[in-house]
Amino acid sequence: MTIRCAILDDYQNVALKLADWDSLKDKIEITVFDKPFASGADAIAALKDFEIVCAMRERTAFGADVLNALPKLKLLLTSGMRNASFDLETAKARGITVCGTGAVGNPTAGLAIGLMLELTRKIGFENARMKAGERWQVTLGEDVEGKTLGVIGLGKLGRQVAAIGKALGMKVIAWSTNLTREACEQAGVAYATKDELFASSDVISIHVVLSARSRGLVSRADIARMKPTAYLINTARGPIVDEAALLEALQARKIAGAGLDTYSQEPLPTDHPLRKLDNVVLTPHLGYVTAENYRRYYTEMVEDIAAWLKGTPMRTLG
Repeated sequence: MTIRCAILDDYQNVALKLADWDSLKDKIEITVFDKPFASGADAIAALKDFEIVCAMRERTAFGADVLNALPKLKLLLTSGMRNASFDLETAKARGITVCGTGAVGNPTAGLAIGLMLELTRKIGFENARMKAGERWQVTLGEDVEGKTLGVIGLGKLGRQVAAIGKALGMKVIAWSTNLTREACEQAGVAYATKDELFASSDVISIHVVLSARSRGLVSRADIARMKPTAYLINTARGPIVDEAALLEALQARKIAGAGLDTYSQEPLPTDHPLRKLDNVVLTPHLGYVTAENYRRYYTEMVEDIAAWLKGTPMRTLG
């Protein structure tokens, strides 16, 4: 009997084009889902007859409630080698193999810088105005040279954003829970305390992994310390920031603006108040969404499935 495989959340309908799924055509039957499930119950109803599920990051969560309601599930795949929405303990207890994939480069760093430049130079805003035939020049941009870029998290992504900031002539400071002065020196940036970073930065960019420790890391008090001319950029994960406090600060114009790629609820509801603010630049969680990354993700998912079918699973998680 053919094994059923679901490819989830393929919003751009590119999964079957970016990897050699034909190599598995005699072994599995593939169904592509190109829209998000409205709820966990909807996911369960749609996936109850599938043995293999290919998930894209945290777009569809597989907590204990979902995993326990999918008796046929045997192989669960995620793009990347980490997925905070998977309950790995429950998967292990259920005998479900969980595998991941590699990734390409650091596309999120470029997106973070792009959000900063849109906030300060209004490139997309003016492009839309010109194409709409509106009057010439209405914005007054800000030069980032000489400004202070505060980086929260100085891992691979944080270091790349810091390097780009320095190349643009910015002064770069950094902080995270376990960051040391020595690590900052090695990266060529200045160490700051959390309070110093929020109080002195002109642009703050977040680059930490979502965990129990980082949830709510950027608090109401932190946002209150920001300059009225400062911008906050979040391309990490929505729950790292107190979203209600950020929304209030933006609505009251207590800070200059924000560039957001991630949200506490995704997809972001169409009636969400963030969508109505003119001091916010929003993107629909595009940090990892590049052709190069997707090609790597789907190619290695095909490899993972082939290896599992042979009884030698690879890139296992948990």
